[in-house]
Amino acid sequence: MTFRGKLASRSKKAGITLESDVIQGLEAYFGLLQRWNRKVSLTSLPVDKLGDEAIDRILIEPLIASKYLPSRSAVVIDVGTGGGSPAIPMKIANPGISMRMVESKTRKAAFLREVIRHLGVEHTMVEGSRFEELLARPELHEAADVVTMRAVKAEKKTMMGLQAFLKPGGLLFLFRTNSTSDSELFTPPLAWQANHPLLPALNSELAIFVKSHGRT
Repeated sequence: MTFRGKLASRSKKAGITLESDVIQGLEAYFGLLQRWNRKVSLTSLPVDKLGDEAIDRILIEPLIASKYLPSRSAVVIDVGTGGGSPAIPMKIANPGISMRMVESKTRKAAFLREVIRHLGVEHTMVEGSRFEELLARPELHEAADVVTMRAVKAEKKTMMGLQAFLKPGGLLFLFRTNSTSDSELFTPPLAWQANHPLLPALNSELAIFVKSHGRT
């Protein structure tokens, strides 16, 4: 099956309708991911085989999560971007958002910059450093409407660092496959808002937390 055939099948199963320009962008991104992954370890998922899980995890989950963005012009920071998901699919499906991808590994950061160049997406950048280093930049404090995270381990210390990037009322999107006790991870100014199922067959969900309008 071709990439477009597989994408059409998986998106239909998930109840998603994709415009032609989004399909074109996703195809270009996935093609780059396949080529680079043969030389640089970007993902352990079987992207060359166009497996259902690879398409679902890398593309479909971020597309489902996109509907929970607070606006189509949101400022988003994705932490631990790695091979580009969820950041790149969310950006392709929502070209009006501003996307900052944080990836400390040099070769992965180089891949992300190549995706930006190849796709010609605007208002998208790569920070080749750990997010902890970005905390030293005052201009990034309370600069984002949304912080997304998938590959970084969800620990209380990490979450409390990430909330510094959020505006009051901003949202933290946590992609996960098994529910952790939210009370163990989050304390003010972060509060749980909702858990949304992504793909039940993969036991995946999007946990959303909101930053209060109080202290940072």
